[in-house]
Amino acid sequence: MKISFVSPGLPGHGALALGVAEGVGLTGQAAEVDRLTQGTLSRAMANGRFKGAKGSTLEVLAPAGLAETRVVLVGLGKPDALDALAAQVAGAALVGRLLLGGEKAVTLVVEDVAGATLKAAEIAANAAYGGRLRSYRFDKYHTKKKPEELPSLETLAFAVAQADDAAKAFGSLEKIADGVFFTRDLVTEPANVIYPETLAAEARKLTALGVEVEVLGVPEMKKLGMGSLLGVGQGSDKEPRLIVMQYKGAPEDTGAPLAFIGKGVTFDSGGISIKPAGGMDEMKGDMGGAAAVLGLMKALAGRKAKVNVIGVVGAVENMVSGNAQRPGDVVTSMSGQTIEVLNTDAEGRLVLADALWYTQDRFKPRFMINLATLTGAIIVSLGHEHAGLFSNNDDLSEKITAAGKATGETVWRLPLGDAYDKQINSKIADMQNIGGDRVAGSITAAQFLQRFVNDVPWAHLDIAGTAWGLKDHPFAPTWASGWGVRLLDKLVALSYEGK
Repeated sequence: MKISFVSPGLPGHGALALGVAEGVGLTGQAAEVDRLTQGTLSRAMANGRFKGAKGSTLEVLAPAGLAETRVVLVGLGKPDALDALAAQVAGAALVGRLLLGGEKAVTLVVEDVAGATLKAAEIAANAAYGGRLRSYRFDKYHTKKKPEELPSLETLAFAVAQADDAAKAFGSLEKIADGVFFTRDLVTEPANVIYPETLAAEARKLTALGVEVEVLGVPEMKKLGMGSLLGVGQGSDKEPRLIVMQYKGAPEDTGAPLAFIGKGVTFDSGGISIKPAGGMDEMKGDMGGAAAVLGLMKALAGRKAKVNVIGVVGAVENMVSGNAQRPGDVVTSMSGQTIEVLNTDAEGRLVLADALWYTQDRFKPRFMINLATLTGAIIVSLGHEHAGLFSNNDDLSEKITAAGKATGETVWRLPLGDAYDKQINSKIADMQNIGGDRVAGSITAAQFLQRFVNDVPWAHLDIAGTAWGLKDHPFAPTWASGWGVRLLDKLVALSYEGK
């Protein structure tokens, strides 16, 4: 879908979209179109109960007096709440309404809204961003779709007085969308396409954007003592990889880099502690954390963020075989700490243990944030509305929470503490990989990870409920959401970029 920013005025072809603020009614160009159509829009609003609520739409086909094929009214929400996210929701709603509707082109007229702090150019740029996010499709493996099942919308234009300013602002936002799409693609691809070796190959594509990519194989990881990570992958024919990415967007900055670490279990059968058959196909997405880290690196490098960032991904496949890790095995992590593996389906924390230790040991980062589809228990706690946030640092937690609110990728902080930590003590090793019972499963998993971060400011995002399968999400029309890219890009932009 082509996105453009044009001079103000009616397009004279295709669909016409008009923004309506809640409680304000038709103003500016929308009021003029209502006059030209002899009150068609105001009557449609009254009969359709349309008041301009955020993300709502109302469509009127081919009204007399206009050259355009249809008019779509798009709700902007209340003027004093018209921020970047609200504008993004409006753009997503417009594209969602027309993407498959037969229309090839739509132009959204964007004007300043009285009482809103966001100006027209910013509204247009963010609406374009939301529209782009909503336009995502994964039709790669469909071979017999009917034409009416495929997107018809080809061009999305924004008629705005400050078209050049809007286009410039959208340029950076589009790069973030590229990162989100990269993440969605990786999560959606089947496990026979994306496995540790091919995930590393996808990471290497980021070198075109200036990202330095290094891939460690089994011999290198054995030499480093990564018994925790390697134990997870030993049952698979697909050998593990540790993917290390460096983006140096602020070469003059000699301070510590920011570090993001992702769980990359490209398929999780559960190992010997095998999962039930129902829904196991979705375990191709158990690398959602890794995919988010790759997408973030693409977004930051694509928009040339002025920051130095490390991305580390532990990529493994957890399979059942004669060589698979057994419940009761004891492994030695890179940290030297020993782990009793009581459940081979609690594998993500074993991967992250070595990835976290490697990251802090080699790069001495300013902070570490890991993302992982780690526990089903987090879905029981928070559903699909928030990701679980665990942290040893209040300042970092507050910044992540603020970035989540700004992007709609919200988090909810959950506790850590000694009482929970004692639940993972083992009788025959330094720790065990589960808490021993079914209570506080997400917390004991986070406690496990905390044993591998020392005093580095750290946050763990459990994204099992947000990485895929969201319902009625304005920006995620498909199974994989790409969750985490927009959140962490905003975190960097608000709190660390150029600082």
